[in-house]
Amino acid sequence: MNVTTLPASRQRRTQQGAPRSGGRTTGRDAEHNEQQRRDHPTDGATALQPEHETTKPDVTPERHASDTKQASPRLRVAPPAPVSAPRAPFVALVLVLVLSGVIGILVLNTRIAENAFKLDALKTKQSNLDRDEERLRSDLANKESPVTLASRAKQLGLVPSRTPAFLVLPDGTKLEMPGPSK
Repeated sequence: MNVTTLPASRQRRTQQGAPRSGGRTTGRDAEHNEQQRRDHPTDGATALQPEHETTKPDVTPERHASDTKQASPRLRVAPPAPVSAPRAPFVALVLVLVLSGVIGILVLNTRIAENAFKLDALKTKQSNLDRDEERLRSDLANKESPVTLASRAKQLGLVPSRTPAFLVLPDGTKLEMPGPSK
């Protein structure tokens, strides 16, 4: 990499006349612009890179000053103009997104709390129904017990049979028949 220093007078002029952002120039100082184009080429991928000794044109004593003035000026690539988007719609969009997110979270939390109360009420109802079912099962088991059935039968006037009688049918099946009570 070749590093060259500029004379002090040229450094001051470059610092004062150069735009801050590297943007477009107004062409106030034609000599300065021509010198800057020669020192800092801006064509394609070699922009702002110093030219190598092999790529510089040969300067011979036969060239006259009129030849360099007649050469067409080199074109430079100017940076694109800065794009400034309006800020108000962007800020409004961000505010709408944030507010809709907050409202959505509040609605979601409200629904979750509401469903938690419903779930608690359903669990309480389920435990009450389980208790009722257990009570009904124990009542049914008590009423189906042999002791309870015998006492209930006595209350109704029934008597236990002593020996059962069997009836044999022609096809060979036996039917049990209660015998006479004594």
